[in-house]
Amino acid sequence: MNDQATAPFVPTIRPAGLCGMLVTFGDSLTEPANRAALAFSAAVERAGLDGVEECAPSLVSAFVRFDPLHQSHADLTAKLTALLEDQDWHAAPMPTGRRFIRVPTVYGGTHAPQLEEAAQAAGVSVDVAKADLAEARVRVQTIGFAPGQPYLGLLPEHWNIPRQTALTKAVPEGALVVAIRQLVLFSVSNPTGWRHVGQTALKLFRADSDDPFFLRPGDEVQFVPVEADALDRFASDPDGGAEIEAIT
Repeated sequence: MNDQATAPFVPTIRPAGLCGMLVTFGDSLTEPANRAALAFSAAVERAGLDGVEECAPSLVSAFVRFDPLHQSHADLTAKLTALLEDQDWHAAPMPTGRRFIRVPTVYGGTHAPQLEEAAQAAGVSVDVAKADLAEARVRVQTIGFAPGQPYLGLLPEHWNIPRQTALTKAVPEGALVVAIRQLVLFSVSNPTGWRHVGQTALKLFRADSDDPFFLRPGDEVQFVPVEADALDRFASDPDGGAEIEAIT
């Protein structure tokens, strides 16, 4: 991720409806801003603040949901401010319990037909594009849009390619798409304006599980290239042949 910044961003706390507070660590996506959102969200959960029911990180913010009958906005703001002052959250250690996951991925061909188009938009050859994407070790920055769907990044600057001007009618579950220096792995089949460059057999959303979302914010992922017939071999494996190890 890009860790360059022209000036330090001062974290802000704002009300978000009747029962929410939004703590923001940047006005654009950078590695430090995403790191801060992840680390601060985990710290809020650990702190067990009275009346707080949930804290969820987004790309550069942490959303704190609380019971307004149990605690006022003003009281919670004071507690969050005190926690913000504990350290420089942009340089905070990442939360514990994270994993590094290597996901078998088919790049290009009939399974992922927009690799060439994406490479052209990035100004690189198809071989370089495939190497870029396959060698990148990207962080799950947030989960959103669809159940268990991760946004991952950041990719090198030349991958700051725009979305398409028109929607693809649908990409399948397990599709890997790219735009604006990020990768998104689809948890369900959906329309998209992002370019379909890879395909996996990974099941991200497991509705019948006690832990239905396979990936968590802060996990790191590498999309390892495999041949097309691997998708058939991994079809019966919910993990799609992924290798998982703890980050220590």
